[in-house]
Amino acid sequence: MQKQSLTSLLNIRKPLIMAPMFLVSNTKMVIEGMKSGVAGCIPALNYRTLEELRNSINELKAAKVDGGSFGYNLIVNKSNLKYKEQLQVICEEGVDFIITSLGSPEEIIKEAHKVGIKVFCDVTDLAFAQKVESLGGDALIAVNNAAGGHRGKIAPKDLIHQLNEGTNLPVISAGGVGCKQEMEEMLSYGAIGVSVGSPFIATFEAGVSNEYKQACVDYGEKDIVMTEKISGTPCTVINTPYVQKIGTKQTWIENLLNKNKSLKKWVKMIRFSIGMRATEKAAKQATYKTVWVAGPSIEHSKAILSVQEVVNHLTV
Repeated sequence: MQKQSLTSLLNIRKPLIMAPMFLVSNTKMVIEGMKSGVAGCIPALNYRTLEELRNSINELKAAKVDGGSFGYNLIVNKSNLKYKEQLQVICEEGVDFIITSLGSPEEIIKEAHKVGIKVFCDVTDLAFAQKVESLGGDALIAVNNAAGGHRGKIAPKDLIHQLNEGTNLPVISAGGVGCKQEMEEMLSYGAIGVSVGSPFIATFEAGVSNEYKQACVDYGEKDIVMTEKISGTPCTVINTPYVQKIGTKQTWIENLLNKNKSLKKWVKMIRFSIGMRATEKAAKQATYKTVWVAGPSIEHSKAILSVQEVVNHLTV
């Protein structure tokens, strides 16, 4: 069965989504992305209040151009106590699409479809992808083992193939794309488009410190490690001296508490809260406590550029 293209799904000129990145993504980046003919997505958690979230949606609606598209990412597991209210605001104001992560997308698909918003769901394996299809999702974000942040375990080619064979939903590949050649490889494997994050950290428009941006230029693929220190779920970070000092594993107390079913939820919530505050501090100001989230595709970041220059590097 011929699957709908990403350019057709989102009415964009290039099959690329600027992936949602905690603390990094902002309206300035998405506006520049839309001008370049791609889609941009922002984590709803980047806004402390619902009013800030609502204002950002209206700013993007006012700036939207033909051939560009925008959406928001919702974390739908129990660590995000705000997601139901965030979903309500997004549905009230109207966006082009929602990307769901780390939980069941059932409620989001149901509510978003009532107002004509498409829902793309992060998946790391076929079983969850089939669940998304049964719930009526519009596309799959195939998070592979080369992704930044909370990555999957399956190689890009294998994951795309499995999802195409096992479902009828369009597959958007996430992870392992830092240049045009790598983007073309994902499309050749059967993806309808790509979701790219880390190469956009080192941009003028990104909402993080110059130190964070420069780190994405100075470090490379070999410097990316997995840590359990941020959200309790393994996450990729740059292996700075500070990360080396504090280690990448949970404490023995956290490991012990995680084995207790009744306490596991609360342990994850506490770890998520502590990790997010530490990550935010490192992202926004110069500090020796440098915990910078990034993926191996920073290998291709050789200078701090504009969003439009990064889009051109990936697509032209």
